[in-house]
Formats: sequence, structure tokens, C-alpha cells
Amino acid sequence: MVIATRITQILGIKHPIVQGGMTHVGRAELASAVSNAGALGILTALTQPTPEALRQEIRRCRAMTNNPFGVNLTILPTINPPPYMEYAKVIIEEGVPVVETAGNNPSQYIRMFKDAGLKTIHKCVAIRHAVSSQKMGVDILSIDGFECAGHPGEDDITGLILLNKAAQKLETPYIASGGFADGRGLVAALALGAQGINMGTRFMCTEEAPIHRKIKEAIVDADERSTALLYRPFRNTARVFKNEVAIEVNRIEANPGAKFEDIKDLVAGTRGRQAYITGDKDYGIWSAGQAVGLINDIPTCEELVSRISSDAENIIRNNLTKLIQ
Repeated sequence: MVIATRITQILGIKHPIVQGGMTHVGRAELASAVSNAGALGILTALTQPTPEALRQEIRRCRAMTNNPFGVNLTILPTINPPPYMEYAKVIIEEGVPVVETAGNNPSQYIRMFKDAGLKTIHKCVAIRHAVSSQKMGVDILSIDGFECAGHPGEDDITGLILLNKAAQKLETPYIASGGFADGRGLVAALALGAQGINMGTRFMCTEEAPIHRKIKEAIVDADERSTALLYRPFRNTARVFKNEVAIEVNRIEANPGAKFEDIKDLVAGTRGRQAYITGDKDYGIWSAGQAVGLINDIPTCEELVSRISSDAENIIRNNLTKLIQ
């Protein structure tokens, strides 16, 4: 028996679980392992330095799994933006079945992907954004609560409210993101109208995740208080693992008149990437959601997906159905 939802049908996967796109983590090793486990693995396009490098990574992933997988393309305003359109063209040319978009208005890319026959998932941190994305014709929405890693928006609305509101306002199927790590979370998401869950931090802490084991061990040792919110003075909030660098950044940001230039060297992406390589959790900032408080081990992706699915099935069958008299 499996939990079949609109998401499993649309994406052609066995379990209603999606691996979120993660910078420096969403590589072929992890994405293929997640897909082989019956969930949806996702490569992160901008982890690759060029569109052609992404093409090779897609081909590498395809050689490692026969199951569907996707690519995340996050579109953000920057002084020197990457060639988003070229990355998008590679995704289409390589016949990737699913694309996850995030960030700024993705309408031109959504049209491209839809015209090419790809299934589209768009991440939203607010219901008003989800309603707009629904009008674009996306196939699936990912509703990200305040608990999530990375950028949760500036409204500070938790998943409990966002998901319930989504059930009231959306017709497009949606998955729940932010704070999900186990079977209980999957059942809760389904009860709130979601058709599945998206997990990033939980998949970071698996055997196949291409980051240093000491980072994974730091996640296991963490609790639900072990994240920090950065960039709040600049209205570009990011949730990261609470390490020495994050604490120092928060200290600087607390000063009246703090500017991004005051912290830019501390938060450089190269430092965070180096932390993943060396295992020095305090070398730079790296994303982590509040789900760190729910993670107690480092399983394989197969073990994790199977456990979440079987636990969710048992809760529904053995606990919830007994409540109906």
C-alpha cells in the first residue's frame, strides 16, 4: 500500500515527497538517490557554474536513475544575474520532466516550460503569490512556511496557517514545505490540504547528500532553536544554521544603521560552500530549517523515504481511523 495523491499522479512518483532545491547540495548523487527511493529528486541549476555544466549534471543524474527527477531554477534580482534563459533552455533541451521555480516572477519561464511539456512547481511564501502563480498555470504550488530554510519571506507566517489558507484559496494542488521531516509531518500536511511534502534540510542529512559528514552530524546534534534569521534589516530574511558566523552577523545587524557591506565578507557564498566541503560548521553561513530539531539520524534516502511513508500510513490506518465512531 502507498499514499496516492494528485502529486504522485502528476509527477509519476511512488511517494508524495519532493526533495527541495538546495544550493551546493542538489547534485546528481542526492537527486538520483531520492528518485530511486520513489520520491522526486531535484538538481539545483545554479549550483552548476554554467548552463553547459548543468547539461552534464542532468545527464549524470539520468545515468543514475530511471525514475523522474527535476531541476530547480531560482530567479533572483542581482547586480550581475546569471544567464537564466540559457539555463532554462538546457532544462528543456535535456527533456527534464519537472522543473521547480522560485524567486521573482517566473511567468516567462513558466510559459516556456509548459510549452515544452514540462511539469512545473513554483515555490511561494505567501498566499497572494500563490494565487498569482495559479493564474500562470503552474501544475503544482509549493507553499513554504516560516519554518523553512533559506528565504521565508517577510510576513513571518507559519506553515500551519499558510497551508490551511491555501486549502481555502487555491485550486491548484500544492505541497507543504518548511518544518517537514517525518511521517507525522506528512500526515499533518495531508490534513491541511496539501498533496505531499517538500523537504530540504531532512535530505541534507542523508548518506547520499554530497556534503561533509560533520555538517550532517551538526544537524543531528541540533535542536529546534538551532537556526538564525539573517538580513532582517534589509528585508531579505534568510534562515540559516545558528553557528558562530550567524551569531556574529546578528550582532552586527543589531547596530542602528547597519549596512550590508558590514557583513558581506562574513556571508560570502564561498565560505558557506567551503563549510560543506571541509565540515567546519562555523566557517560560513549555510541554510537550515527548523526541521533540524526533528532530525536524529543519517539514513540513506531509501531508508528515509520508506520510513516516512510507512509511518504516515500507520498513523492514518491505526490512529486516525479509530477516532471515527
